[in-house]
Amino acid sequence: MFVLFVFANLFLSQKKLFAQHSDPTKIKAFKIQGKIKFDGNLSDSIWQEVPHFSNFTQRDLDYGKPITEHTEVSVIYNNNALYFGIWCFQKDASKIVAKNMNRDFNYRSDDNFQIMISPFNDNRTGYLFIINPNAARTDIQIFSSEDGNEDWNGVWDAKASINDKGWFAEVYIPFNTLQFKNDVVFDWAINFERDIVSKNEQALWQGWSRNNSITSVVNAGRLTGISGISYTKKFEFKPYASGGWQYTDNDGNSFPLKLGADLNVNLSPTLKLNLTSYTDFAQVEADRIPVNLSRFSIYYPEKRQFFLEGYDLFEFNLGHNNNAFYSREIGIENGKQVPIIAGARLFGKVGKNNIGFLNIQEAKIDTISSTNNTVFRYKRDIGKQSSIGGIFTNVVNSEHSNQVFGIDASYQTSEFLKNKNLTVSGKISTSLKDFKPQKNALTYRLFVDYPNDLIDNFMSIESMQKNFYPELGYIQRTNYDSYSWYFRLTPRWFTKLGVKKMALKPWGFTIYRTHSTGKLESFSNETRPIGAVFKSGERFEINFIQNFDRLDNNFDITDNISIPTGEYMMYKYELQFETYHSRKLWIELLYNFGSFYTGNINTIYSELGINFNKHLNFNGTYSWNKVNLPQGNIITHEVTSYVNYAFTTRLNFSLFAQYNSLEEIMNYNIRLHWIPEIGSDFYFVYNIGYEEPIKQIEYLKPQTTSAVMKFVYRIVF
Repeated sequence: MFVLFVFANLFLSQKKLFAQHSDPTKIKAFKIQGKIKFDGNLSDSIWQEVPHFSNFTQRDLDYGKPITEHTEVSVIYNNNALYFGIWCFQKDASKIVAKNMNRDFNYRSDDNFQIMISPFNDNRTGYLFIINPNAARTDIQIFSSEDGNEDWNGVWDAKASINDKGWFAEVYIPFNTLQFKNDVVFDWAINFERDIVSKNEQALWQGWSRNNSITSVVNAGRLTGISGISYTKKFEFKPYASGGWQYTDNDGNSFPLKLGADLNVNLSPTLKLNLTSYTDFAQVEADRIPVNLSRFSIYYPEKRQFFLEGYDLFEFNLGHNNNAFYSREIGIENGKQVPIIAGARLFGKVGKNNIGFLNIQEAKIDTISSTNNTVFRYKRDIGKQSSIGGIFTNVVNSEHSNQVFGIDASYQTSEFLKNKNLTVSGKISTSLKDFKPQKNALTYRLFVDYPNDLIDNFMSIESMQKNFYPELGYIQRTNYDSYSWYFRLTPRWFTKLGVKKMALKPWGFTIYRTHSTGKLESFSNETRPIGAVFKSGERFEINFIQNFDRLDNNFDITDNISIPTGEYMMYKYELQFETYHSRKLWIELLYNFGSFYTGNINTIYSELGINFNKHLNFNGTYSWNKVNLPQGNIITHEVTSYVNYAFTTRLNFSLFAQYNSLEEIMNYNIRLHWIPEIGSDFYFVYNIGYEEPIKQIEYLKPQTTSAVMKFVYRIVF
């Protein structure tokens, strides 16, 4: 069946898409002595003396045609850093869209310029640096052609200026922000992208295939001319001090004062060691806690910077959200922070060997004894894009220990049928207790992924036995056999009517059987007979959803309402619509209705974004559920609001507020983030929490309140 879809892809394609390149495919960096005038105006004479590269080609909207607004880029360097000069000319400068100034801004809603660098030349990993016309910065650590870590924060800087000819920028990237193979002469993969959101236009320097994005390192061009550099700064020392006030109903007032430090050691240009002591995470953004009407726990992503760099080197995904290693199991217990006495992380590459090692000692808290956590992840690059590897995790304290062993292999290519992406991957792992094998403690996963522009096809087989337990991992459900098949079509029909592409899904289903009995446990499928993305940026979908769920135990939705055991077939219908996010005001709307266990459900989800100016942005969501059951009716409300005021690109104020009626919580998170110099940070964080029904809340008497100041200073030597 899969072969039929591949041939259908070939038949339906209107033109062949090869790995698109245009001359020149190499860009040369020129060495300078000292520093440049770093102001975003490109006024330094060196920028006029070095070559400019301008062969940008559209990926969208008009595939294969030259970019509509002239764009140039140049590269220079000194012993310590790379500098990029960027010229984004625009005939009508009044149409430049630059709504944000804050760090980690939503780059998809702004005009932007992207720089992808892959110093390893491994066709897999790299770094993506993104700026907008205000010099706001976002960065991503690239794992593969489809995955990246958007929460990673590198040490780099940008300056920009806008005038009647367009916008212009300079980007500064220290070499010790990157990991790279040590050599006499360096030859790195590099690519550039310019997005002009007023035209919904996307253009790349090289590799503008619609089957891939700029994160597809294998399709990049080359950066040459760099020689005689090394890590001049091998040590990065980041001491911190934090202090403040904390109040809870149970414990009253306290005034915590914490001191600690991180030491990052570049053992080689490709291998980094992180050491930490008495780590504090006071500055981490609050989690959004959504209304959960399912019988499964919610997966919350990692946000703590100590765990984020090189996160992909530790990942061992078991399917869906299940993972053999989930870093939020470290330093957090039942929602409370557990002190970290000391920890170490070693990660990077040695030749074709990818290494991730972690060891962290947690302090004793309440009835839980001091615990040591160890993770070792290894992957070996095979061929052009493939790999083989394994993982070991170990949790040890005075009461017990838990281990996980796993191996995996992946075949990946961007040249299947000449220019298509294909991944075939498999994993198998088992858990142990006190280093003793357990019966029925095995899990495996096999999948085939064909993620391309016209056809996106994914199939997987997974199994997890009932006694598999990774204490350092995340398991949403266990004791199952699972079969998934997601098939999507995005033909570019009706383009003369303003349609960019259709968004069709003939099917997308997952089946779960209980492993120990073989009985059907649950089934979900979504069919999208019609959906489209327009050239204007708007999009809509109509979805038909089918769900089956077998309950072996009563499912308590609330304290008073429970779904009895039984088998339930449910049918839902869904309408979605959203406007273009680059507009000053944009909205998303979803309406979902249908059957829900013994009754029915109506769901409305809405999101609103308002850009007042480049300093002030607002984003808010509201979701409403009305559940009618014989056991009783439920109405839920969830409200979130996010206000961001960026005084400058280095001084930012944010307010995050959320209310969840089902969980009966209301929280406020206020953060002031100042970057006195790149790599150092000052935070002021104020949290307020209520855990009572809204009608009973006394707004002047929250259950939890805290105010913390934290200063982190970066020293390199």
